[in-house]
Amino acid sequence: MLVLASASPRRRELLTQAGYQFEIHPAHIPEDPHPNEDPIAYVTRLARQKAEAIFSQLSPTHPDLTVLGADTTVTLDNHILGKPENEADAARMLHLLSGRTHRVITGVAIVTASRTEVAAEVTAVQFLTLSEKEIHDYISTGEPNDKAGAYAIQGHAARWIPRIEGCYFNVVGLPISLVATLLQSL
Repeated sequence: MLVLASASPRRRELLTQAGYQFEIHPAHIPEDPHPNEDPIAYVTRLARQKAEAIFSQLSPTHPDLTVLGADTTVTLDNHILGKPENEADAARMLHLLSGRTHRVITGVAIVTASRTEVAAEVTAVQFLTLSEKEIHDYISTGEPNDKAGAYAIQGHAARWIPRIEGCYFNVVGLPISLVATLLQSL
């Protein structure tokens, strides 16, 4: 039995699109980075903690359990840009990303009774230069809420992204090819 330890509708859609059958049991853990924590260490730590938390809850009654945990962040100059706290924070993040290339990093963890696999996917995303009006109008759509880096590549922000280097699905929130590779290795 495969379980996704996330409430993310994007991760659910991507797993479904890839043909996986799974249940959803979101993990509720603190998501604050440790002081000076490297972005890759941060997302892989959270992915592992989420998967392990749900595995601990469900494994007593499901011996064939496989739990998938994931966490995505945006980084610029090795600084973590998580989910915006409010509209002002979203505007701050979009100003930082404007006209620059940043990285999107997703940590993935697969936990079973016999082993744990952890990996990360990194994608470079180039942003066009955004005007104040574009940032304001985008924030007013509500789309930046609950999105690492305050944008969704699969939404309105797509018009500002001329190039990515790496996995598109990683930027959406789940690098499906990496997940498939880890699941097959089990």
